[in-house]
Amino acid sequence: MAMYQEVRTTEPAVVADGYRMNLAARIVYLIGGIIVTLLAFRFLLVLLGANPNNGFANFIYSASHPFASPFFGLFNYDQTLGSSRFELGTLIAILVYGLVTALLARLVSLGSRRPVV
Repeated sequence: MAMYQEVRTTEPAVVADGYRMNLAARIVYLIGGIIVTLLAFRFLLVLLGANPNNGFANFIYSASHPFASPFFGLFNYDQTLGSSRFELGTLIAILVYGLVTALLARLVSLGSRRPVV
């Protein structure tokens, strides 16, 4: 009887170059994603008329206000929270911050040999 020994080698996972991002681009996407998520929660809470005295709603309103407030002057903005309304300025802010995030991620990876996807 011949004894066979099974040899297993572990090779590192190979990732195609097109799917790699440098660290700076990842950080930009993380920060931009957090801002856009806060703004999206704000939009939904305002649309549904969430009570600003609730802890979660108050946190979202407070955390997202610095990012949404530059866009309040574009349209008629009513400062009252707790009533259901369509906050168009927040939607514009989501679009702008998303585009700025994508642009900055491309910008920080210009010198990289690996393209950002």
